Amino acid sequence: MVVTWLTTASGALADTLITNARIIDGTGSPATLGSVRISGDRIAALGNLAVGDADHTIDANGLVLAPGFIDTHSHSDRLIFAERDALAKITQGITTAVVGQDGDSPYPLASFYAALEAAPAKINVAAYAGHNTLRDEVMGADFKRPASNEEMKAMSALLDQELAAGAVGLSTGLEYEPGIHSEIREVLQLAQLTADAGGRYISHIRSEDRWFDDALEEIIEIGRLTGMPVQISHLKLAMASQWGRAPWVIQRLNAAREEGIDLTADIYPYTYWQSHMMVLLPKRDPLDLAAIDFVMAELAPPDGIIFTHFPAKPDYVGMTLTEIAAARKQSPAKAFSVLAQMSIGHEAATGEMGDMVIGTSMRDDDVAAFIAWPHTNICTDGGLRDRHPRGAGSFPRVLARYVREQSVLSLESAIHRMTALPAQHMGFGERGVIAPGMIADLVLLNPDTVTDLATTSEPYTPSEGIHSVWVAGQRVLHEGAVSEAFPGRVIRRASVQP
Repeated sequence: MVVTWLTTASGALADTLITNARIIDGTGSPATLGSVRISGDRIAALGNLAVGDADHTIDANGLVLAPGFIDTHSHSDRLIFAERDALAKITQGITTAVVGQDGDSPYPLASFYAALEAAPAKINVAAYAGHNTLRDEVMGADFKRPASNEEMKAMSALLDQELAAGAVGLSTGLEYEPGIHSEIREVLQLAQLTADAGGRYISHIRSEDRWFDDALEEIIEIGRLTGMPVQISHLKLAMASQWGRAPWVIQRLNAAREEGIDLTADIYPYTYWQSHMMVLLPKRDPLDLAAIDFVMAELAPPDGIIFTHFPAKPDYVGMTLTEIAAARKQSPAKAFSVLAQMSIGHEAATGEMGDMVIGTSMRDDDVAAFIAWPHTNICTDGGLRDRHPRGAGSFPRVLARYVREQSVLSLESAIHRMTALPAQHMGFGERGVIAPGMIADLVLLNPDTVTDLATTSEPYTPSEGIHSVWVAGQRVLHEGAVSEAFPGRVIRRASVQP
């Protein structure tokens, strides 16, 4: 897709009639041929509609009209004010991004929301309150230990503030600093406070590899004890000896749901992730070559580790660990150790992030099985300028790979996992379905051509096959042309909507 900018805002009309559309309403029901009328920011009607004298008519020519896609695990908050067009999202058909993920959220949310309302983006934004952010505020640099009762009380007070501002709920990133040092009693206290406020819990669980089973039981227990909805972020089996266990995991997830626990998941459609080097070393010891050898054998082979950010030596960006090791005339494990130390040194000297890497750790059949689980919705886990192709390609990749090519899902089921299901998982009552009275967040796409084009070497390449996108009734994308409209809204938790 070649992206251009329209010179005037388009689509901001009181009545727009989209005709001759293959309507997939988001519920999972079969597609129907018909029209959809937009009046202001809402869907006014759908079906066999007569053209009115005042209608601005758009002929869909048989393309699929669906609700706007909802990205339940997004890092768009990091650049949302610099990249208000949110091209990486709208070119996928995404109209809503849920940020504040992995325990890391904008703080305070009230200020973030106010800034977004003063300078809206093209997409809607909702946010969780991040446990790691709260821990940073309360514990500062002295975080490598369990929190005291007083510190937990202070975190609870800050969480109350964020929930009152409209946070969707609480997010945790329990593989990352500082959350990795927390005890379950700390997480549970904050989770219960969130549940009492009518919020939700979403978690990058404590382990996606070595201790996956224990980490899974932890989130199940949080759901069991609090009674609130709990969601596993970017569900995966990221260790070679775990591969092929997706059927067992799904059986355990189903058992939890049968017990009455509202347990769900989101997923992105790739076999590789992006994070920091040290997340691969739970003891955070870059000198432990035995632990690094385990990483090479079980978690990510040297050929599958690609550096996407390395300010200590920028030339390494885009190179694999194998290539860097060869250039340095070191073994991959030794090179990993040295680079990790360089990254730590850079962070200590500058206060800036020292590295990001892509790690190939999953298997295709597990990814497909998790995508097919009825309670999994699609996400990107990506930002607005992301070196991982998931940031620009996740949703079209599902439609191309898992619908059109592999038939893992029907088109209606895939769109359900991108629209109504994530809306349900996030507690959004006015989005995710094409129905009268709903907010007119819509995407028009070609199911025969929609596909991702982003790669690890060209991660920003926009997807193809997304014809038009509307947010709150205003068209923000049309055949590759981007409008000047910025209709995105802040979505607060339902109980605190203004």
